Amino acid sequence: MRLPQAPDAIELRHLRAFVAVADELNFGRAAARLYLSQPALSRQISSLERIVGCELLRRSTHRVELTLAGEALLDRARHLLHGVDEAVIATRSIGGELIARVLQHWAAFTEISPSDLQDLRNAVEELHSQFEPPSHVGVRPVNAGGVAGLLLAPQRQEDATLLYLHGGMYVTGSAFGYRHLAASLADAAGTGVLLPDYRLAPEFVYPAAVEDAVRAYRWMLDRGASQVTVAGDSSGCGLVLSLLLSLKQQGIPMPSGAILLSPWNDMRPAGTAQPSDDFERFRRMGVDLYLAGQVVGSALSADLTGLPPLLIQVGNGDPLMPEARALADHAAECGVATTFELFPVDTHDFHIFWSFLPEAAQAIQQAGRFAHDVTHRQESVSKVSEVS
Repeated sequence: MRLPQAPDAIELRHLRAFVAVADELNFGRAAARLYLSQPALSRQISSLERIVGCELLRRSTHRVELTLAGEALLDRARHLLHGVDEAVIATRSIGGELIARVLQHWAAFTEISPSDLQDLRNAVEELHSQFEPPSHVGVRPVNAGGVAGLLLAPQRQEDATLLYLHGGMYVTGSAFGYRHLAASLADAAGTGVLLPDYRLAPEFVYPAAVEDAVRAYRWMLDRGASQVTVAGDSSGCGLVLSLLLSLKQQGIPMPSGAILLSPWNDMRPAGTAQPSDDFERFRRMGVDLYLAGQVVGSALSADLTGLPPLLIQVGNGDPLMPEARALADHAAECGVATTFELFPVDTHDFHIFWSFLPEAAQAIQQAGRFAHDVTHRQESVSKVSEVS
């Protein structure tokens, strides 16, 4: 006799959430283990119970315990998750060829001196020129409050509810170069994306880029985008956080959420210490040119209270992974709903390679779903507020 098929709506995140709560019998500890907020974890458990049609965990003020249905699911869920993890490990041996391709793309940078800024800019544009946006995502130029940029939108989608701030160490990168990455996120989120060409250092130092980001964001609000999600990669994440803190300080309405892809938060100048590798040398060069002697505090020490929900994604082999995890912890301590997602990739800014790297494609899809969910959740709240 053939067993009925499990509902398609059940996802691995539901099962991982359930197993974590079942192991800890405490939502707080399980949420910390998964780098989720307690409300987000509760929603995942409630969603799983709704899908399977029965109560899995019995909650009270003082305790959490498994129901008989929960006990029946637990061992099977563990077995299924173990099988998935084994499959991923086995696949990585094949995926090593893809990682080698990623590293080959980065190899051109090892021959460039951090002092050769134009060569570095050329190399960044050359890297991105090898990738094209999805064919069904339209790309057109736009002037966003005096900031030149691109508007990228899937077919039959005119609204732009996502603002993307590209990486590039504050000194390289362009909207044209990063259009492939922003377009892939537009496709995943099902919305238009504004990709501004914010001013770069050393021609324009801090806070020029932040000012451009604020102008672009306000332009989106002025055009009627009541709910905006902001996103960025690498140093673009630092710009996203600067934008959020600036909006907070100025009393401008906050976005509905923020997406940080391989975030770079450390804004310390190079000083007299000798950087340990090429990656760090480029990073310190970018900071020095961007700040031009100014002192800007790190997001890791800033008061992040009042910021919107954050999604943080990073590869486990990224040299900035400890910074990303520290940011997730700090944001959670400040009361920010924070989701931390770790991917089995041994490079920084792996999202750039979404067109051929499965982990990057998966990350972009999850980021798009996050943007869609926070936008529609906020729209629902707004509608309820209007009715009441």
